[in-house]
Amino acid sequence: MEGVENKRHTYELAHILAQFGEQYNKQYNSCFEQQKAMRAIISCRTSTMGGHTARCNNCGFEKHAYNSCRNKHCPKCQFIKQEQWVDKLKGRLLPTRHFHLVFTIPQELNSIFYINQRYCYSKLFSAAWQAVNKATANPRLLGAQTGAVALLHTWTQTLMYHPHIHMIVPAGGLSEDQVEWVSSGYKFFVPIKVIGNIFRGILCRYIEKGIKDGDIKLTKDINWNKIKNKLYEKNWIIYAQKPLGGVNSVLQYLGRYAHRVAISNSRIVGLKEGNVSFRYKDNRNHGVQKIMTIQSVEFIRRFLQHILPNNFYKIRYYGILASVHTNSLREQCLALIGKITFLSKLEGLSAMEVYGIITGKNTVLCPRCKKGRMEIVHRIPIPDN
Repeated sequence: MEGVENKRHTYELAHILAQFGEQYNKQYNSCFEQQKAMRAIISCRTSTMGGHTARCNNCGFEKHAYNSCRNKHCPKCQFIKQEQWVDKLKGRLLPTRHFHLVFTIPQELNSIFYINQRYCYSKLFSAAWQAVNKATANPRLLGAQTGAVALLHTWTQTLMYHPHIHMIVPAGGLSEDQVEWVSSGYKFFVPIKVIGNIFRGILCRYIEKGIKDGDIKLTKDINWNKIKNKLYEKNWIIYAQKPLGGVNSVLQYLGRYAHRVAISNSRIVGLKEGNVSFRYKDNRNHGVQKIMTIQSVEFIRRFLQHILPNNFYKIRYYGILASVHTNSLREQCLALIGKITFLSKLEGLSAMEVYGIITGKNTVLCPRCKKGRMEIVHRIPIPDN
């Protein structure tokens, strides 16, 4: 079935950015990455990006197609990437149950994180993984080496700034001598409160070191010592979901999170009198669907908060799931678990070939006569600025 973001919508993020972007720029200062993302999303699949003309070799029907921007924040460009990533991950995960954890920072850290995104996001990844790794390696708990797939998100359903890590962890690990697969019980194998305390300590040390070394810049109104005291006065709650089933269950779940952008075009339901209306899930009310309407400039401001630093990887692999262990620890785990892994079916294929497999559509068949083959007869160049 074709992904919903690969269809045309009445209202799109690109329309809002094009119509109100200049007004936004007059009110706010945006960084280079934010401006770059805005330009890319506005230009995506338009003549600005160049493209090609294809002609049917049977009936002569011609069709123009414009290139995608390929920006990782564009809602139109994530469908194929997501399917390719899920397919690749299918051959990487271990054939066992998995747990889903969510590591969220207290709101007292939001300002520090937003000002110092590259450093703080990287340390958020590291602190979350180290918390899991230290706890699972403890012989009084699981006493084994585990792994994780971690994904960074920075938004809520209403586009507010909310950095957090989604982490998928196998329900077990490799024994210290690497001769046994140690399975956990049905419930999570490490007390969540323990992981929360470890996570808090590691992240706070990272921030303190960053401030001392000059890697973190603070505004005059930020007092780290006061913030730190507040952070240690509260328990850091780590969300832990019941175990997901086999690999297919994990992939179906992860597919909803990987390559997701802050808002999809399908959620935008109105653009009227300078206001944007969009759907969101009210998680405080059992996920009930609601409509929020805000000014277009405010909508753009909220969206641009979630543009990541240039070349920043928002998906990372750790422990026995890290790339460096693909042919060593991971193979040993598979042998001990006694199950085979899946093989990729999309690796090495072009985007059009992947699209054809996913949707079941023949991408080269003429849409008019249904007999001929669409062949590229002309390249549409990118216009000179």
